Amino acid sequence: MDTVKEIRKAQRAKGPATVMAIGTANPSNCVDQSTYPDFYFRITNSEHETKLKEKFQRMCDKSMIKKRYMYLTEEILKKNPNVCEYMAPSLDARQEMIVVEVPKLGKEAATKAIKEWGQPKSKITHLVFCTTIGVDMPGADYQLTKLLGLRLSVKRVMMHQQGCFAGGTVLRLGKDLAENNKGARVLVVCSEITAVTFRGPSDTHVDSLVGQALFGDGAAAIIIGADPIPEVERPLFELVSAAQTILPSSDGAIEGHLREVGLTFHLLNDVPGLISKNIEEALTEAFQPLGISDWNSIFWIVHPGGRAILDQVELKLSLKPEKLRATRHVLSEYGNMSSACVLFIMDEMRKKSAEEGLKTTGEGLEWGVLFGFGPGLTVETVVLHSLCT
Repeated sequence: MDTVKEIRKAQRAKGPATVMAIGTANPSNCVDQSTYPDFYFRITNSEHETKLKEKFQRMCDKSMIKKRYMYLTEEILKKNPNVCEYMAPSLDARQEMIVVEVPKLGKEAATKAIKEWGQPKSKITHLVFCTTIGVDMPGADYQLTKLLGLRLSVKRVMMHQQGCFAGGTVLRLGKDLAENNKGARVLVVCSEITAVTFRGPSDTHVDSLVGQALFGDGAAAIIIGADPIPEVERPLFELVSAAQTILPSSDGAIEGHLREVGLTFHLLNDVPGLISKNIEEALTEAFQPLGISDWNSIFWIVHPGGRAILDQVELKLSLKPEKLRATRHVLSEYGNMSSACVLFIMDEMRKKSAEEGLKTTGEGLEWGVLFGFGPGLTVETVVLHSLCT
């Protein structure tokens, strides 16, 4: 009879977890950031708030965002006027949209990831579904299982209300699942839609306007597994280590509260300062075992919480401008898509590396870091090892 120790050894993978495929998706409705203030103040019947509109225009102009994608269209908003108010009961209307659209957008991204992976979807053993918005039973993980036609025995994990750092959390969870379950293939999906956070302007809560200027809709999906099948599966990155920490003295820095009016967004001005002040400590802890201390010698996948965060991190660590190229590109083309963002950036980086004929998926470099920042103030740090293109 096998001992528990022998059984446990047989249950585990031999090698590290890897990202085997990536897929992304966005709603068809594309929003031009330069004209968005005009649209936003018109659709929310706030055009008389001229000073507030000027402030919002400056926010949009400074955001480095060119365009975003949103499920909410003018037609939908006109049918749901309470969604356009700052503090009007509207959760029912928002929920009706979200419980359908979040898994649907997730399916688009997942279908692309599964196609790239090249294996039958029946080989997916685990599903991790993450969204900051919408709570329902059965959840989006169940709905996606049905939409994709996954095995009914797929092991599901549903993550709600995590926020922007969760793009790192899902990698950490996927790593643990893949490495501790031999032969596991984990489908990870992050799907985010701003239908729950959209609201009219308020001159007393300007932090709400920051969210209106930054957030966009998107879904990203990845396949995580260890011990890839030679000549069949083509891993992109190895997930070397993962850590999570709450930054000291950061209570109330980023908060979201689900209420009858939807998900309200609250932000302290010092978020970029808190992150830049603490980021080197997180880097040192993560890379000390590898003997790496030159932050320009690694590739970077950083959640684009906003331009100020990127600028201050770059300054604090004396990073060369090209280090955050992939992050700034995704911010420019899609805005802040919460948990899905870092997976979009990972996708952008591997595609650009292949286009430029670089030897590895990490812009030609071997080692890299992925950072997720979000409510708490919580930081997720993932060390990545890039593989050959």
